This record gives sequence, C-alpha cells and structure tokens, in this order.
Amino acid sequence: MNFSSLNRRTLLQGAAAWTGAGVLGSAQAQSSKAAWPSKPIRIIVPYNAGGSTDVVARTLADGMSKRLGKPVLVDNRGGASGILGTDAVARAPADGHTLLVSLSTSMMVNQYLYSKLPYNPEKDLELITQIATAPIVLAVHPSVPANNMQELLEYVKANKGKLSYGSWGQGSQAHLVGAYLSKMTGADMTHVAYKGEAPMLQDLLGGQLQLCFAGVAGAKPFVDAGRLKAIGLVGRERAPTLPKVATLHEQGLTDSAYSVVGWIGMGAPAGLPADVVAQLSSLVKELAQDPKVQEQLVNTGGLGVMGTPQAFREAYQRDAPAWKALVAAANVKLD
Repeated sequence: MNFSSLNRRTLLQGAAAWTGAGVLGSAQAQSSKAAWPSKPIRIIVPYNAGGSTDVVARTLADGMSKRLGKPVLVDNRGGASGILGTDAVARAPADGHTLLVSLSTSMMVNQYLYSKLPYNPEKDLELITQIATAPIVLAVHPSVPANNMQELLEYVKANKGKLSYGSWGQGSQAHLVGAYLSKMTGADMTHVAYKGEAPMLQDLLGGQLQLCFAGVAGAKPFVDAGRLKAIGLVGRERAPTLPKVATLHEQGLTDSAYSVVGWIGMGAPAGLPADVVAQLSSLVKELAQDPKVQEQLVNTGGLGVMGTPQAFREAYQRDAPAWKALVAAANVKLD
C-alpha cells in the first residue's frame, strides 16, 4: 500500500465520519425541536376565572390543544395584583410547558408599584406575543352634568373633595389614571378600590361613585342602555365596540397618561429556547385567524395584535417609560 492510497483512504474515512456526525447532529437538533411539547402545557392566568384575560387564555388554550395534540390547561392563580401567578411562571422551568397569559399590570407595571417584587419582569420573563391591547373608557353616572372631557374637567374642578372614583384594584390602570386625573385637576377625589370590575360598576350605576375608568367590554352594555355615560377612551385608537366614543387624546388630553394602553400578553420563563418562542408566536398568530378567537377579542373590547416577539419587545420598551412616569405622577406605591 503506497502513501498516497493510505492518505486517500484516511481522508475518505474521515469525511464519512464527519458526514455521519453532521447527519447525527442535524437529526438531534431536529429531534430537539420536534420534542416540544412533550407533555401537557399549563397556561397560568394570574387572575380569577371569568375575567377577560381568563376568557382569552381559555380560547387560545383550546386552539393550541387541537393543533399541538397535547392538553393545554388554564391554571388560575389570582391574588396580589397578579404577582403570585406571574412569579410562579418566572420560577418555572424554561421548557415551553409553563406559559403566562396576563395583563401589562403583572408583566410590566408592578415593577414600578412594588419595591420588593419577587420577580423582575424584564429579566425573568420571555416575551412571546402581545395578544391584544385593552383600552379603557372613562364612564360617569348619568347624574354627572358632563358629556365630554372638557365639561367633566370643569365639573371635577368645581367639586373639589366631593367626588369619588373607583378602580378594580390598587395599582390597576383604573386607579393610576384616576389618581392622575385627580392630581392634574386638583380635585382631591376619593379613590375606592374594589375586588374586581363588576362591583365597581354596580356602585357606579347606583350612584355611590361619580366616575371610573372601566374596561370597554364591562361598560359597553350600560353605556348602550343609557345607564352610564362614556366620556372618552384612554389610548390613541377608538374601540370597535364603542366607535362613537372619542379618545381623550382626540379631546385635547395629550399627556402620555391618557395615551398609554394596557394589554394582554403571552410570556414564559426567561431562557425559553428560541425555536420554541418562534413556534409559540407563530401558533398564536395562526389562531388569531380563527373566527372564534376574533369574536372573543371583540367581546373583551380588545384590539387584536398577535405580533412577533421582536414587535412585543419593542412595544414593551416604548411603553415602559410612560407607565413608570404615570406611577410616579400618580404617587402610588403599594409597599
């Protein structure tokens, strides 16, 4: 055997070995990607069952389960302004089998409200997709002599210390924007926090409150029936379900406090593999075309987004300073 044939045989054997290793590595990579999901998926909603976030999560869970061929279960863990459930996700393994569907409150705003938050939303959560924005409407009792924002501003200024506004909880957007409005006008309004939106709206209907910021879906039936008056929407876009109600921005209130909008988003523990993030984002975007999902979003008063992880991160970074400023201006701290 000469030297040249030995070299040729050695090179061929080496090439075969490298090719085999390459095929094996590729197969392993494909196997890794194909392995998700390998067991039931749990979507944690850090609020009680029955709310708009829960309804959206259950609608998505149903569609995901059918497409993935694995059970997708919704786990409601309400309490502490969404902190308990969100922290459970932040501490879970980053394997794509524990997900979060929550509001901007727990995924962003709580870090400005609490100095001892058990998780850091910007470091401990992976942003998958912004599912929908969640505009809120400023509603007043029919006895309030105002039909637009300018008339309401005059009314609250003329009744300093006499008015009450409600919210669905300490630190909620309803609380923050209400506190900002009270401070901006010098109205010294009393804040009344409720355990949920339903009891807040009942007291507004009964006249125990004069005004409140409420979810579009919750307020709409009473606005349509003439039992409440809708003064204006927070955000830059009108809500499809209340198309005749102008935004506060349209009515001259251009402060970011009246323009920034809450949202419902999907997240996961930080460190989730990029291929799983991409699969989840693509899956939710696909589900957004389902008429049932579209109907549920309309019913909750939200505006569907279903964007990419990158778009979600960009929106998050854009909105965060506005929320931080709103919390500071409202002078609200919860610990």
